[in-house]
Amino acid sequence: MEPERAAHRLDRPSTGRPGPSPGAGAAGAQCHCNRAVARLRALDTCRLAGLDHDPLVRDDLREWNYGAYEGLTSEEIEAQRPGWSLWRDGCPQGEDAAAVGRRADRALAEIRGMAGDVCVVAHGHLLRVMGARWLGLPPEAGRHFALAAAGISVLGHEHGEAVLSSWNVGR
Repeated sequence: MEPERAAHRLDRPSTGRPGPSPGAGAAGAQCHCNRAVARLRALDTCRLAGLDHDPLVRDDLREWNYGAYEGLTSEEIEAQRPGWSLWRDGCPQGEDAAAVGRRADRALAEIRGMAGDVCVVAHGHLLRVMGARWLGLPPEAGRHFALAAAGISVLGHEHGEAVLSSWNVGR
């Protein structure tokens, strides 16, 4: 199973700068700090986007632990467990949405404490949970935020409220 990758840019009110225009690409994000999951593909994505000047690797940004389902497609899991949903049921010997949500919350807390803009390069399921948690939604709400590989999303603020300034741009 090929995990999804996406680049996210988080604007905080303290920057006073708007996010990139839709389609500007991760290279236009002018990130002060890069974050990447501890996976070669995410680091490769940082490099390809020109964001590899000093990436910070955080365990909390690793992909969802699929446990016993690692390497299986959704169709293969569904054949074993009809009606299964990653978002509702999680993975045996792996993580459920609540566990991924706790990691996303820790990463977002650290990001909110950083100066400047932050670019997050990680796998799709984790980024979908981060989008949900940014908005104060439960981690399971990430199921509603589809992401394509290399999609760009901007999490920001409008009138002091957390918003999705753009989502899955470029795909």
